[in-house]
Amino acid sequence: MRVLVTGGAGYIGSHVVRQLVERGDDVVAYDSLVTGHDWAVGDAELVVGDVGDRATLDRVLARGFDSVLHFAASTVVPESVADPLSFYRNNTANTLNLFEAVTAAGVGTFLFSSTAAVYGIPAGALVDEASTLAPINPYGASKMMSERILTDLAAASSLRYGILRYFNVAGADPQGRIGQATPEATHLIKVASQAAVGVRSGLKIFGTDYDTSDGTCVRDYIHVEDLATAHLLLLDHLQAGGDSRLYNCGYGHGYSVREIVDAVHRVTGVPFLVEETDRRPGDPAQLVADSSALKRDLGWRPQYDDIDTIVSHAYTWERRLQGEQAVGWG
Repeated sequence: MRVLVTGGAGYIGSHVVRQLVERGDDVVAYDSLVTGHDWAVGDAELVVGDVGDRATLDRVLARGFDSVLHFAASTVVPESVADPLSFYRNNTANTLNLFEAVTAAGVGTFLFSSTAAVYGIPAGALVDEASTLAPINPYGASKMMSERILTDLAAASSLRYGILRYFNVAGADPQGRIGQATPEATHLIKVASQAAVGVRSGLKIFGTDYDTSDGTCVRDYIHVEDLATAHLLLLDHLQAGGDSRLYNCGYGHGYSVREIVDAVHRVTGVPFLVEETDRRPGDPAQLVADSSALKRDLGWRPQYDDIDTIVSHAYTWERRLQGEQAVGWG
């Protein structure tokens, strides 16, 4: 099929692009390259453009696409608290612009990259898709608003959609070809891997007084490859005429910050510095996915549900990334 992937040069988008290309789809990546990288799209065509640029979107969409997959977004939670307007502009207003362009172009299916941050502080141990939406930071709120716009648009048109709510995405391509290269990344396993290779002097644990087993935040870490596979399964469901769907993406079990730090120490053998400090604004104590619906409906079977494997792939990528940056890509 012919697919347009916004944010296709970013961390998650590039892994989806690679899987689509490898199975033979005709893929165009659309990315501003503000945080993405042109090398990350591999053999796919890259169009450099912003999702807020309607003229460029219209010109690209006029080429005809079966589906649009939307990954382009601002994602750092503390930044959303400090600068909420930029997140509402990029994640909500620009997404609305994309919805309008997609509607005008007559695209039939749309996949939206969402987040577990829409749930805020959940009441139960596991979060399913029917859980109350109560985001506690502008990042989650901006994604929740875009979800609502998409569902309202679909109710008033023939557009069919898929929404995937990510829990904590980590790891890298097992072959070390691509991985997270976002400047100033804040994802824990990424930061810990950078500390292990010496790019950072260490890492901080933000808050040790949460109501969890060891006082640090607990998250459900999903390998980026398994997440990318979930997108392809949902895309195929929609292209086969299936109805619109919404799914959580996680493994159903969590690790605390301390447990992740221990895993990175164990896998890398590098005893980097760890500093305990105050909580960050906007961080819930625990977020763990109930992803049974994704497994039941689409037959999703994770291949990398092992924290040491996730850490190993992230660390291998980080070592390669730092080496490549030292000599220059290409």
